[in-house]
Amino acid sequence: MTGSAWDIVQSFAPRDQGSELGLGGSVDSRCNSDKEEENDVEDGDAAVEGELKELRIGETFEGFTGTSSLSTTNDDDASSTTTEAMFIISPNGKFKRNIKSWMRGALLGSGSFGMVYEGISDEGAFFAVKEVSLLDQGSNAQQSIVALEQEIALLSQFEHENIVQYYGTDKEESKLYIFIELVTQGSLSSLYQKYKLRESQVSAYTRQILNGLVYLHERNVVHRDIKCANILVHANGSVKLADFGLAKEMSKINMLRSCKGSVYWMAPEVINPKKMYGPSADIWSLGCTVLEMLTRQIPFPNVEWTNAFFMIGRGEQPTIPNYLSKEAQDFIGQCVRVDPESRPSASQLLEHPFVNRPLRASFESSSPPAI
Repeated sequence: MTGSAWDIVQSFAPRDQGSELGLGGSVDSRCNSDKEEENDVEDGDAAVEGELKELRIGETFEGFTGTSSLSTTNDDDASSTTTEAMFIISPNGKFKRNIKSWMRGALLGSGSFGMVYEGISDEGAFFAVKEVSLLDQGSNAQQSIVALEQEIALLSQFEHENIVQYYGTDKEESKLYIFIELVTQGSLSSLYQKYKLRESQVSAYTRQILNGLVYLHERNVVHRDIKCANILVHANGSVKLADFGLAKEMSKINMLRSCKGSVYWMAPEVINPKKMYGPSADIWSLGCTVLEMLTRQIPFPNVEWTNAFFMIGRGEQPTIPNYLSKEAQDFIGQCVRVDPESRPSASQLLEHPFVNRPLRASFESSSPPAI
């Protein structure tokens, strides 16, 4: 079983409590406000001393949950539908799969929203199938379904090589089926646990992440949860942004205010209730993500999430090791500037030397040079 099933669940389902990375006992806590972005944030109801009193602690403590551990099996409960498979041409002239007839294959895993299966169309194309029971969502059923609908609505608008592809949905009685791209090599989180990534590899992945962020930010969408666990890797080396459960489309005049994201990657302005934020919050998270790939550990390692929350809220930056190259240190440093106005945009970062490295041969040729 590869890490891909884990990533499929991550790209659609909010998480239960648990540790995802397995490194240093870290917990990925989420800060979820039930309010709309346009509403004023309530004062915290938790007693917090000194300068930390203004942090979003009142609305965040109860909203935090950890990342669930994925339960996987190798069962093969095959079944099929009765409609036919189709391919349509997208506005960009590309063939876009439209799932009509499919067979359900092996159970890949389970999340808080439901089960994830491998699927195969009548043409032999593979994809992921998320099966969601609309009746069995517990006390947060309505909120969960609304969040899922919002994520689907956003994903259905996107068509970019560095964003996981959404194929469509189907409904059968009380179950909803969501069809998405099947990504084979798992997340960057699982990848750096298996391999010690070279800077050249991290550079190539970072450039693709930036391309995806440029696409989102040009459409006034803030991802709000950029981290290695939410970025998937194909066998050909292409990477895909996933997990749009916290993504938000904002108007050109209204910035975002609610505290949402994963604590260790969260920008200071996201934590501070007096500040609004926008695409630059994703840039901070990107810097933390690059740091994560290069050090093979989360930002603020060995720090409890509550302490990390306060540290980031005070404007503390993650430590950037001096053993990294000057280009890598400078790239991360620019991303994690405390003042969001001083951070470069995704398009500006595409010009940075760290993501514009010349390709080097991976082996020495034994043949003599041509004369």
